[in-house]
Order: sequence, then structure tokens, then C-alpha cells
Amino acid sequence: MLQRILEHLNTAVLLFDDALHLKYVNPAGEVLFDVSARHLLGMPATRLWLDAADFTAALERSHLSSHPYTEREVHLRLPNQKEITVDITVTPLRESQREHELLLELLPMDRHLRIAREENLLDQYHTTRHLVRGMAHEIKNPLGGLRGAAQLLEQELDDEEMKEYTRIIIGEADRLQNLLDRMLGPHTLPRKRRINIHEVLERVRHLVQAELPGGIRIARDYDPSIPELEADPDQLHQALLNIVRNAMQSLGERGTITLSTRTQRKYTIGHKLHRLVVRIDVIDDGPGIPPEMINSIFYPMITSRHDGTGLGLPIAQSLVNQHGGLIECSSRPGETVFSIILPLESES
Repeated sequence: MLQRILEHLNTAVLLFDDALHLKYVNPAGEVLFDVSARHLLGMPATRLWLDAADFTAALERSHLSSHPYTEREVHLRLPNQKEITVDITVTPLRESQREHELLLELLPMDRHLRIAREENLLDQYHTTRHLVRGMAHEIKNPLGGLRGAAQLLEQELDDEEMKEYTRIIIGEADRLQNLLDRMLGPHTLPRKRRINIHEVLERVRHLVQAELPGGIRIARDYDPSIPELEADPDQLHQALLNIVRNAMQSLGERGTITLSTRTQRKYTIGHKLHRLVVRIDVIDDGPGIPPEMINSIFYPMITSRHDGTGLGLPIAQSLVNQHGGLIECSSRPGETVFSIILPLESES
């Protein structure tokens, strides 16, 4: 029973023996260190983090004195160079005079920040969608009236030159109607079936390959062990196509787009914890997104390109959200990453 509880905790739990060698790590600890328990067990504490002599010394003092302690916002660098910020609780355990153990609980602070950011993205998406639907309703009615009036006027006119003006009105009304429909996003629910995400990615890659300038290449970094997921392949194709084209346009004439897939365990999207998710990264080495725009790129009509509509990313977010997933973005000069997170378990 205790084993099951530990395995379902979101807090990383590490147990060290008297020599401060790791003797147990729960699944949350494996996720934190990004390596399996098989490779961690038996490792001394000094090898679990880099350049952390003060922290290791504090562990040894707690172990020798049997005094527990808690420390907030500890910055650690792991052997894979990953940097984490965690709250740490250290508890010495003395089962007998001979058996001394040390229990560590590590709660990632960056996980809380990520969840808060994701909740903000979801709130942003739902607020924007509600606002756009209301605006579209208010615009569609007078727009339909204008188009109908132009059609009636065209029927009354004999002069072909004057009819050309009514055709312009009708054409522009249709263009605005199409723009509103695109802002509203998909009108149909996903038609889900079991799919291989790499087949969808390859469809997108082959399509975009024909559009690429000679100086841009697409690299692949797939994890072939990712299981199939329940999804609408056409909707995911559209979402990925929007993001990859966005990356292509940001590069200009030269650069690299990398398509990467990985699985992650115990991942929270909004308020829901998922046992397993797939993460699809679209990475480009372009100039990056301006810092003042990074928090608003999923709003409709927000774009840094003079010829852009600002609808590609909001539509992609809408399509992914209908699958219970989310799109995140991080950007700095030389590296912009759009990450699509999708649950791998079937919704019941």
C-alpha cells in the first residue's frame, strides 16, 4: 500500500542509505532526473547534482545530527545539465542504532510555475473564443444585410460599370465572412481514431518541404517508441502545419526547423494530471519572437509580419485544445520552441 502511494505522488521521493547512496526513488523522481531508477539506484548523493558542495554538506550534517530541515527554492544542476528549482525537505530516519537512512522530498517549483502558465493559456484561449464569438455574431448580421442589399441593387442596375461596384461590395462582404469563420476556428468536433503521430508529422513535413526556400532544412528527432493516440489526424495535421509554416516564415531564407517527439510522465494540463503525454516540439533557429509579443501570440490578429493574419496560432491552439491538449511557446534569439502537449491515455 505504501509503495502504491509513493508511486502516485507528484513529489519526488529519494531514500539514501547510511553511506548516502540512493536506495529508492519513486516515479516522480525518475521524471525529475529524466532517467530510470535502474540507472540512479546505488549512486552517491554527490553524483546526483553538480556543483552543489554546500547542499551535499547540509545533507551530511542532517544525516549525522538526525536533525530534519526544509529549504525553499534550492537551485540544482543535474548530471544531464538540466537546472531545476525545488523545495526540499530532508528527514533523517533511524530504524535502529545500526540502520540510518535519509529521506529527501523534492517539490519542483518550476512545475508550479508551468501549471500556472498553462492555466493562464487555457483561460486566455477560452476568454478569447468567447469574445470572438460575440463579436462575430454582432458583425455577421449587418454584414449579411449589406451583402443582400448589394445583390438587390445589382439586379436593378443596367449599367455594367455600376454593377462592378456592387460586385466589389459582395466580394468584400464574402471576404469578411470568411475571415470571421477562420477567427471562430473549427466548427466540428474531432473525429478521433487511433493514429501514429509520426505519420501526421511526416505528412506535414512532405507538404512543407515543397514550399521551403533552398536555405531552410527540416531535421527530425523522433522517439519511435511513442504509442498510438486517440486523435483526429486532419485536425492535428492542420495545427502542426500552421506552426511549421509559422516557423518557416520566421526564418526567412535560411535556417533549420527541427521536429521532435518525446513522452513525458505525470504531466498536468490545466487542472488535470495525465499519466502519460506526448510532447511534439517544433524548433527553429530564427530571430525569435519579440518579448513584448510572447504573451499574446495566441490572440487572434496578433502578428509581427506585415502580410500575416495572426490566425494560424489561435486556430492551432483551438484544434489542440479540442483534444484535451495545449500549445506552449518559449523563445529567445536563435531558438523558438512551440510545444504541443497531448494526452496519450484515452478519455473515459
